[in-house]
Amino acid sequence: MNLLVVFIGLIFSSLSFAAAYTPHDDRQVLEQLPTVATAVNSDLRQLRAALNAQPQQLELAVRLAQRYIALGKAEGDPRFYGYAQGVLQPWWDKPQAPSEVLLLRALILQQRHDFDSALQSLDALLRREPKNVGAWRIQAVIFLVRARYDEAQRSCLPLVSLDTPLSASTCLASVGSLTGQGENSYRFLQSALADAQQVVPEQQLWALMVLADMASRLGKANEAEHYFQQALQVQTPDVYLLAAYSDFLLDQHRPAEVVALLAERRRVDGLLLRLALAKQQLGDAQLADVVAELSARFTASRMRGEGVHQGDEARFTLELLHHPEQAVPLAVANWAAQREPKDARIVLEAALAAHNTAAAQPVLAFLAKTKLESVQLQHLQKAWANQQP
Repeated sequence: MNLLVVFIGLIFSSLSFAAAYTPHDDRQVLEQLPTVATAVNSDLRQLRAALNAQPQQLELAVRLAQRYIALGKAEGDPRFYGYAQGVLQPWWDKPQAPSEVLLLRALILQQRHDFDSALQSLDALLRREPKNVGAWRIQAVIFLVRARYDEAQRSCLPLVSLDTPLSASTCLASVGSLTGQGENSYRFLQSALADAQQVVPEQQLWALMVLADMASRLGKANEAEHYFQQALQVQTPDVYLLAAYSDFLLDQHRPAEVVALLAERRRVDGLLLRLALAKQQLGDAQLADVVAELSARFTASRMRGEGVHQGDEARFTLELLHHPEQAVPLAVANWAAQREPKDARIVLEAALAAHNTAAAQPVLAFLAKTKLESVQLQHLQKAWANQQP
């Protein structure tokens, strides 16, 4: 643990933070330390020591960076992505960076929502290695997040010949589900998963998550629950899965299950937000303390110049602070960076509460153009239609 602590200090000694949040009760748990970091500490220490002895050893650097990125994904902790970049620094800015570095650089930049730079790395990699499956997958996901659906589909197509049928099917179904082919895409992916043989956990989890999301958007709550439960059993759930399932439970007015699910994951801002929303539904007496803690965290994020959490901050500002006018610019800024259904939803919800038609119009036009199917968004579209003279 000592080596990891030293490394954290070296990388993040220059960060500035907001005033510390002070709890009202000495018994209150402020943070659960990431147990996953403790479990793999010995492996990390060995890799770090080996790399210190051979700092230009690309294979060691790649292995250590991969471990840090995996930890960052599992824990929802951006610091691990910073550690990964530090490990790759000797090759980071080289015009002819090794292929492994280009792929990992794209993952790190994707996490920071620097999507354009991530796509540049992937483009360079794919020009060099047009059969790089990982690059095609990541590129497709980024294009989906940016709602560049034609390009996402073109990125999915090489997977048909290069990857497993389930991986290609999941990629293509994701595109179809967001472009007016929700029901067909859902049935197609169900069949692909049922037919899949010897599926690796990563691909199984991707398919289950896409099916759960599609079922939820299509109003199939029982089926969404089924796929979420299956996804939770594949491997230790990461932050993305926990957040998605929590959002589903909140929509189903099942806040007690959210509290149980996230009780020991409050160190992640997005999960603490969902825990607060669950406590709000329950009328929990500790809600004010959680809101104060979230406010301090979002303030610290702004002071560090981060824009990754604008969607969550917009939701916090709207649903917990009840300041729709302040939530709108956050939601609109988030929409400029990424355009998933949840991003459309927070814009429409904030704009509706603030009576801000101008903010809502681009999203309403987008939904009309793409024919994106979502019972949650359809409800908001109807609410906006009823407001029109």
